[in-house]
Amino acid sequence: MKQKLTIYPVNEFDGLRRAGRLAAETLDYITPFVKPGVSTGRLDQLLEEFMRDHGGIPATIGYHGYTKASCISPNHVICHGIPSENKILQTGDIINIDITVILDGWFGDTSRMYYVGKPSVKAKRLVETTYMTMMAGIEQCRPGNTTGDIGHAMQQVAAGENFSVVMDFCGHGIGRVFHGLPNILNYGVPGTGTKLVPGLVFTVEPMVNIGTHQTLILSDGWTAITKDRSLSAQFEHTLGITENGYEIFTLSPKGYTYPPYQD
Repeated sequence: MKQKLTIYPVNEFDGLRRAGRLAAETLDYITPFVKPGVSTGRLDQLLEEFMRDHGGIPATIGYHGYTKASCISPNHVICHGIPSENKILQTGDIINIDITVILDGWFGDTSRMYYVGKPSVKAKRLVETTYMTMMAGIEQCRPGNTTGDIGHAMQQVAAGENFSVVMDFCGHGIGRVFHGLPNILNYGVPGTGTKLVPGLVFTVEPMVNIGTHQTLILSDGWTAITKDRSLSAQFEHTLGITENGYEIFTLSPKGYTYPPYQD
């Protein structure tokens, strides 16, 4: 059956705000635990405990057989890295932590980059550019624009730093379901794609590589890496289109944007 766009009444945005806030609070909470010597499995355990202690359900557990509460993707892992007690964070790593929480039937989906100790100059530039890439896409989110406008804006920012956007993964519709329409590609042609209207809810989540855009999926069926093993970074927000623009539901209550995070 062909999927249809879901338009949510603006008066239902309160449920999205609550779910988005809990997702953002979860990433705020994990920040001081991201340090050398900690396993990604331990981080996942802490993330799950926080979500459940605050009334949320980790959406990824049981999703197409996935067993963890988060995806944690270091260095050349683009996305869907599986947490493990055997994966120990090392000084200089950059990692993406991606979580989705279900609260009262609403989904809040967000991810951030983290530095493990001091990153290299190149890694720091990649992370900062990826955040700017996401925000450039979000700034195109208003009634009358299209999904192609979002993708084009993101691709332009990444290309301006001689980085590449990943083409095999994209943002997606969300709300009462985890994944739906529209797809929010990391590239695009202005004026093409789905027209944005008030009540449309989706994620903007660009993945940016230092090298080429090409990807590989590992034998576990989940982990996506850069084909050339170059560094990759990602940020993600859930937002809704309003009458005059957009509302981001997953903003950090502590004001964290991109690392290093400081109170």
